[in-house]
Amino acid sequence: MWFRNLTVLRVPAGSGLDADALADALRPHAFTEPTSVEAVRTGFVPPREGDASLVASVGRQLLFALRQEKKLLPSRVVAQFVKQRAERIEAEDGFRPGRKRMKELKERVVDELLPRAFSLATDTRAWIDPVNGWLVIDAASAARADEVVGLLAKAFDGFPGRPLKTVQSPAAAMTQWLADGEAPAGFTIDQDVVLKARDGKATVRWANQSLEADDVARHVKAGKQCTRLALTWNDRVSVVLTDTLAIKRVRPLDVVQEAEAGSAASTDADERFASDFALMTGELAALLAGIVGALGGPLPDGRLDAPAGPAAVRRAA
Repeated sequence: MWFRNLTVLRVPAGSGLDADALADALRPHAFTEPTSVEAVRTGFVPPREGDASLVASVGRQLLFALRQEKKLLPSRVVAQFVKQRAERIEAEDGFRPGRKRMKELKERVVDELLPRAFSLATDTRAWIDPVNGWLVIDAASAARADEVVGLLAKAFDGFPGRPLKTVQSPAAAMTQWLADGEAPAGFTIDQDVVLKARDGKATVRWANQSLEADDVARHVKAGKQCTRLALTWNDRVSVVLTDTLAIKRVRPLDVVQEAEAGSAASTDADERFASDFALMTGELAALLAGIVGALGGPLPDGRLDAPAGPAAVRRAA
């Protein structure tokens, strides 16, 4: 159930968005099986196995998912077939095909191989918190998150969203926390750190080892900034915060896992889902508020106080 990598956008808090409205918007963009000659197909799918609804809802928290099915066609395989065709043409015509014809050969080979290629489907889950104003995508890469945001923009014109930006940059704040040897309120600094020079070339990493204050101070004085920092929130959730405000390696700690174990004892699948989803969203909403607060709050021009109106989702930067 737990999201592991968080790409976070802001949406208007208190917008009144509900599961029915979101499902109605997603339905025209629901996933359908690709044809044999399609390389990629994307669309929304039910986030819960065995449930046909495109949106799952617990206590006004909304969960949905995007599926991408992609044909696996290695470039080396394509290149091999194109080379064989080109050699055959050269033997028949007495000269090697030109650039234009080689491009046409490649397109023809791809069209012929696609029906025989294996397919790989990947689901990306997303959570909307209309109460606190979050859109959170469980994606390790910006490209994967952008697929979700991009299709949302087509599906739901009345759903404004924008990248999360804070008063203080994450890199500057994390560097200061390390230099001071003190984490912001509610957090503790863990043992995974990456410091990078401003030109991005020199990099120092600590992994699973205690940080020596003198070493950190020396690298900070030399102009390096923190780009990744492991933190624990209120002894409940551990994360890695990055300089792009992406939140990686989210992991619930013992006290939260014990609460999850209690819900797992239920024999009713709906009750287990509701309990687990409510627990996750409650913990992550508190975590996000803590991170934004530690970074000085959202930028004034990034506030979303107005009710939802006709606007496209703005892609994450």
